[in-house]
This record gives sequence, structure tokens and C-alpha cells, in this order.
Amino acid sequence: MSLRQLARWWPLGLAWVAAAQAAPVVVSALGTAGDPLAGAVVFLDSPQAAQLAKPLAAAEMAQEKKAFVPDVLVVTRGTSVTFPNRDTVRHHVYSFSPAKKFELKLYTGTPANPVVFDRSGVAVLGCNIHDHMVAWVVVVDTPYFATTPASGQVTLDVPPGKYTLRAWHARLPVGAEAISQPLEVGPSGVKTTVRLWPLQP
Repeated sequence: MSLRQLARWWPLGLAWVAAAQAAPVVVSALGTAGDPLAGAVVFLDSPQAAQLAKPLAAAEMAQEKKAFVPDVLVVTRGTSVTFPNRDTVRHHVYSFSPAKKFELKLYTGTPANPVVFDRSGVAVLGCNIHDHMVAWVVVVDTPYFATTPASGQVTLDVPPGKYTLRAWHARLPVGAEAISQPLEVGPSGVKTTVRLWPLQP
């Protein structure tokens, strides 16, 4: 194989090796009372994971029936998010959160310019016209993330190594950071639990 051919296939080879060495991390998210918790954002941080994280190709936070859809959106840092308004009334979307401050003033349809979420953290969104509308954009620096279903359990396939396991939920107190704990992943993977508390009603 020539050097040119080797250079062409080298990234694919690295990706194949990483996939072959991936180990399952099974995380069970629990609520304050120890019950399975749906809607928890679970992700694994490490310096190596941060290097692999790339902006998502597409992401949107729509407004439908005077509500944000989805109410929790998880994206990697640098992702551009569109905010289509599919209602017949105008919305004024904003966030004053340190993770991202922006305003999309009264509009219908889809704004021409998406919002780039270029800082990790949690951005709380609202609408100046409809006070009951609230949503969250969770920005992570890792490709290893998931949102728990009703079972409260997710599986992340990651290379063995040392990570920080983080979990966040919309019912945590406003401004609360993700719950975090160290996690070492061996070649055969690991099962663990994370309890999120205190949760608001």
C-alpha cells in the first residue's frame, strides 16, 4: 500500500479500532426516592472525549401548540440550532443563561440565522409572549450522551478509560450543575447508578 493510500484509510482504521474496543456503560438514573427517572441527560466527559466531540449536523427546537418541542435538547458544543415557529402566533424566544444569551424577537416561520451554542452548560429558554413556555438546551463536550427513557436506563458505548459521569434533569433546582462522579470503564464495560436530587415537583 502506498503512503497516499495509507493516509486515505488511516482515519477509517482508527475509527474501526475505536468501535471494536468500545465497552458498554449501563447507567441507571434514579430520582430522589430511588425510582427510575425518565428525561435525565447522561453523559461521559474526559479529555479524550472532548477531542472527539464534533458539532451536530442538524438540531432544532421548534414551537408547536405554544410549547417548545422538544422541551430538552442535547447538543455538542458548536452545534447550530434552528428555532422554527410552527404556530399561527408569533413567539419571542430568549435565553439569559451564561451558557448562551440570545434573543429571537417576535417572529413566525424559521429565523434565517440559527443560534450557535458555543459554550458547554445548560441554557434555559423562555418566550416573552407566553410565560408558560420553557425549555432547556444542554450543551456537552463529548460524543457520549443520551437521555433516559421511562426505564431510567441508558447504555453508552465508549472506549475503556477514566471518565467523569454527569447527569442532569430539568427538575433540578434552577442553575444547578449536573451531578457528577468519577467512573472507570474497563474492557468489559460497567454498570452504575446516579441519583439526581433534590428534584422539584
